[in-house]
Amino acid sequence: MHVALLRGINLAGRRSVAMADLRAFAEALGLSEARTLLNSGNLVFRSASRSGEQLEKLFEAESEKHLGLRTDYYVRSAAELSAMIKDNPFPAEAKRDPARLIVFFLKKTPGSKAFVALQEAIKGRERVLGQGRHAFIYYPDGQGRSKLTLTMIDKAIGAGTGRNWNTVTKLAALTATA
Repeated sequence: MHVALLRGINLAGRRSVAMADLRAFAEALGLSEARTLLNSGNLVFRSASRSGEQLEKLFEAESEKHLGLRTDYYVRSAAELSAMIKDNPFPAEAKRDPARLIVFFLKKTPGSKAFVALQEAIKGRERVLGQGRHAFIYYPDGQGRSKLTLTMIDKAIGAGTGRNWNTVTKLAALTATA
């Protein structure tokens, strides 16, 4: 099983994609057992013959044709998702305040200096720790009040897409039950 996360869709009525269309898109690409979670571009599916990087390229190449959408896709296998959850550097926050813990999924590993630079740029109480192709960002006062913007994150560690801890664990559960 795999998870594909789309960047920046269905936000404030922009870049709208129906989840039924996303499932049909995955099936048209030859992927099986396509399911979605929420309305924010979370796709779970089965693909035995392609790597995550190959799947990202396939989705990105075909998305505009099938969905009328140009966006980035971030793909993780069930095993990668499970390992990321196990290695969460904010376990207390995940348990106590899961909606304020965001995992930012990246295409490439930015390196520890990039994560340090991002943490140093933060003016509030947010904390960032990086592990491989993931940034864990804890927003103790919530994202709505934060001065840590997507532009700041993209500039420091590269473009990605974020999901809160509740969504991450629900996606992992979907990959485990299929």
